[in-house]
Amino acid sequence: MTAPRRWLTGILAALCVAGLGVGAAQAQDASGAAEAESPPVEVTVDAAAQNFTDVDTGETGIDYVLWDRLAMRVEQSVTQDASSTFSLERLRNDLVTWRDRFLAARSLNDGRIATVRAQLDALGAAPDDGSTEDPSIAGRRSTLEGQLARLRAPVVLANEAYARADGLISEIDRILRAREASRLTTRGPSPLNPEHWPSGLSALGSGFAGVWSEISAAFVSRARNGTHTEHAPQAVLWLLVAIGLWARGRTIWDGLRGQVVRRDGRGARAWIAFFSLGVVIVPYLGLVAFAKALTALDILGFRGNALLDLLPDAGLYVLVGRWLSGRFFDRGAHGENLLKLPPEVLERGRRIVAGLGWVLAFGALFIPLVRMGDASTVSAAVMTLPVEIVMAVFLFRLGRLFVINVDDAPDTQEKGDDWIAPPPSYRSRFMGLLGRASMLVAAVAPVLSSAGYAAASEAILYPAVTTLALLAMLLLLQRFVSDVTEAVSGPREDGQDALLAVLLGLFLFVLVLPVFAVIWGARVEELLEIWTRFREGFELGETRISPSDFMTFAMVFVIGYMATRLVQGTLRASVLPKTKLDIGGQNAIVSGLGYVGISLAAVAAVTAAGIDLSSLAIVAGALSVGIGFGLQNVVSNFISGIILLIERPISEGDLIEVSGQMGYVRDISVRSTRIETFDRTDVIIPNADLISGQVINWTRGNSFGRVIVPVGVAYGTDTDRVAEILQEIAEANPMVVMSTPPAVVFQGFGADSLDFEIRAILRDVNWVLSVKSDLNHAIAKRFAEEGIEIPFAQRDIWLRNPEVLRGADEQKSKNDGGTEA
Repeated sequence: MTAPRRWLTGILAALCVAGLGVGAAQAQDASGAAEAESPPVEVTVDAAAQNFTDVDTGETGIDYVLWDRLAMRVEQSVTQDASSTFSLERLRNDLVTWRDRFLAARSLNDGRIATVRAQLDALGAAPDDGSTEDPSIAGRRSTLEGQLARLRAPVVLANEAYARADGLISEIDRILRAREASRLTTRGPSPLNPEHWPSGLSALGSGFAGVWSEISAAFVSRARNGTHTEHAPQAVLWLLVAIGLWARGRTIWDGLRGQVVRRDGRGARAWIAFFSLGVVIVPYLGLVAFAKALTALDILGFRGNALLDLLPDAGLYVLVGRWLSGRFFDRGAHGENLLKLPPEVLERGRRIVAGLGWVLAFGALFIPLVRMGDASTVSAAVMTLPVEIVMAVFLFRLGRLFVINVDDAPDTQEKGDDWIAPPPSYRSRFMGLLGRASMLVAAVAPVLSSAGYAAASEAILYPAVTTLALLAMLLLLQRFVSDVTEAVSGPREDGQDALLAVLLGLFLFVLVLPVFAVIWGARVEELLEIWTRFREGFELGETRISPSDFMTFAMVFVIGYMATRLVQGTLRASVLPKTKLDIGGQNAIVSGLGYVGISLAAVAAVTAAGIDLSSLAIVAGALSVGIGFGLQNVVSNFISGIILLIERPISEGDLIEVSGQMGYVRDISVRSTRIETFDRTDVIIPNADLISGQVINWTRGNSFGRVIVPVGVAYGTDTDRVAEILQEIAEANPMVVMSTPPAVVFQGFGADSLDFEIRAILRDVNWVLSVKSDLNHAIAKRFAEEGIEIPFAQRDIWLRNPEVLRGADEQKSKNDGGTEA
């Protein structure tokens, strides 16, 4: 099998990893058949195996004698390390089947064991202080302990057998990995040695000659028997299908695409992306029909049919390369240019990608043809090296294309003296890294092959090309998902980066991670082993938590969380507005119900999953001390938040003043309270400050509040007249409550003015600033009309030694006169 075909087969095999759970269940169901088909093994059953005779099947249905024979045979093969890789892989598959059965048996009698343990706990522990116990209780305890031991016996045996099977599988995996590492690091003859060239050319000629001789012999035999035209009608029919697909298939496909796109204008881009697959599907079906036509003639022989089976796969490399080049590097109507490359390099990228497809197709046919000529390892390396060199050249050019266009990306912004280059995007950085890695692989692979490490060269070159193709397909698939999302939800400016499309793209990437692993040499069995470890779960105290427990926990918690939010929404929208509770009380009830509901959902989820956390109580108690010291402020704020929700000294919408900040309460959470000041700034106040500090609530209970407006007039002004004017102004304001009339207070004699104050009760204290502004405007206007002066600050200056200043001035005048003279 050629390297390209092997990688393609590996990708197809890795897709089975998505159904690992189904495959494991089927393997478990087929275990009985596997045992029946296994050849009889002549192994002496020792005393340890004889111990299994009493529990051959029992409640578990497991034949431990047969298992012990298989395990001893595997142990012998592993110890001697003389078995072939194929034999070890078969033994490993048998072990996996047995291990799955043991894993299922480990949960046998769980319900009964839990019930018996609960009964023993109800009886209590046996007295250890020498006191006697009632015989009936002691007898009952003894009976339950014996029953518990019998129930646990098959579980203990399953645990021991599981550990044995798991250890043997790990040993086989280590042997297989060591053999693969030895194969990659073993150096053979260099294909650059001219002495090996004749053998390589001879192998190629032998391959051609073998295929031709088989075809000639088959044709002559058919002609002699008169059957050479027996399958001609069938072959002609398949050939006509192939010609029709190549000649008219693409035209019909494009016409269908045009009709669908015209009917569904909003999803046009998604339909165009889908119908672009016609470039691959229609010609590939034509190749399959052509291969069927040649196969129907039945004249190719064994080697010819083997090459013919490779023909559709080889053509697929060319078709996929042409499709990817068109989707990424075509500037036409249906091109995508998803890599944001400049127009001048698109044609170059299209040629490189298409060339890689042709090289892979040539290698898929040429290398098997060489190996059909009974070529040795060195002969095959000689003929493979030119193909790898050409492939490496194309890969190097593609990587260099990425690196150059990322490093030298043009910037359309004008660069001033203080211009700072914007940081490269994630896609640009990833393209640069991918390009450098491709260039490195392209440079190293031919060197390794020339040095004799043909296996190592093949192990990095073909995976690199396949990885690039798979990443390109992932990017196109993510774009297609984004287009479909936009077609369903409507056009958006940021439709490509919509959250759903990003999450689906991430899911697709995680889904194909096993495929990447297989491409780079991981065995499918190793991926299944990872799934087995995950399915096995892990120990938490005395409880084993498996993926099913996680799923149960998540499902129950999500259901409880959604039910809590549903009840909260119903109360907030329908029930509480019909009560006499204020908005603060309603929010307190809704928030408290949310905390209780989420807590109950978490407890129910833990209980439903069967997670026993009692064994962690001591550890949790020890950790709680340290956590209490580290999170004491958080805990204090949390408790304060609960107190605020229960006592409700403040509510949402209240106007409060705390720690020098004044504003409206917008949100009360369990840790802090958010207030909005008059300048529209959000201030986060820890709840502990609201409980332990002084808080002024201006709107607690009602919205009435008092406004104080200070006023100063000049000395000598009639104070009674000033008081009358201020009283009239205060009473004329519509926000002032007249049931408690406003008061004008003559405060006293200030340093620069006679000080007055207007003190009035407002209907709504939230308008205090507006009322104060209106009163000041009215005062200024009325004082101007009445001729009352509003003084400014006045200061008297007293000079202690004025004669000194006069003497200094006279001396300065004399000096100035002397200078002029």
